[in-house]
Amino acid sequence: MFNQSTVAEFLLMGFSDTRELQIFHFMLFLTAMVGNFLIIVVIAASNHLHTPMYFFLLNLSILDLSTIFVTLPKSMANFLWNTTSISYSGCVAQVFFFHVFGAAELALLTVMAYDHYIAICRPLYYNIITKGSTCSLVAASAWLSCVPYSALHTGNIFSLTCKSNIIEQFFCEVP
Repeated sequence: MFNQSTVAEFLLMGFSDTRELQIFHFMLFLTAMVGNFLIIVVIAASNHLHTPMYFFLLNLSILDLSTIFVTLPKSMANFLWNTTSISYSGCVAQVFFFHVFGAAELALLTVMAYDHYIAICRPLYYNIITKGSTCSLVAASAWLSCVPYSALHTGNIFSLTCKSNIIEQFFCEVP
């Protein structure tokens, strides 16, 4: 038998020690959050933007906000409290949700590409194929199909033994 210890927390080392770069990082994420929030508000408030293309764009903005909210709170807490630690379960949750939202964005971009293909190549069938319930079903399947993928991916990653508890990123990432 050999001596093996379990990792209780990870250290997120990828965040810069320079205060100006940390503030720039925060402002960059804040700008992305405001931009996506404005897209959501404008599409939801404007009735003439209730078309399949804008419906998928609304979903994409929600996914972008979700991805930001997975990484930003812990990163900003570490910034404010001048620490670099994240718990093991927090890291697992961050990896899981980051992969769910990232894979859902890719699936939604694929759906949007198909929507544009139908609009360009089958314009006479476009209104029949992309009625409201179909778009909602396709968007929901894009969101939900990524949960098993992320669960398998995260489970396989965290079943491996860790040689070090240092992560060279500002959030928990696979490498």
